[in-house]
Amino acid sequence: MIESILWDVILVVSQTAIVVLGGSISYFAYKAYNRTANPALRALSIGFAIVTIGAVSAGVLHHLLNIGLEAGIAINSILTAIGFAVVTYSLYVE
Repeated sequence: MIESILWDVILVVSQTAIVVLGGSISYFAYKAYNRTANPALRALSIGFAIVTIGAVSAGVLHHLLNIGLEAGIAINSILTAIGFAVVTYSLYVE
């Protein structure tokens, strides 16, 4: 029982940190895009937003929507891969 609660606390704290830090990166990249109109910064902002959503999706889907952990991890992996593809693209956009 206590071990389960401990893991839940660890999950909530780490997911919160991911949302705050990933959201901050996305926000500052978008803010830089608004200032410079550089499409690479827009893509970077979108990519990090997708990675952030992907990173928290498994926990949210499993705990709040009762979706199986395997499905949540699969969705997490797909979104993270797409987000990193967009971040990689942002490094090549002129």
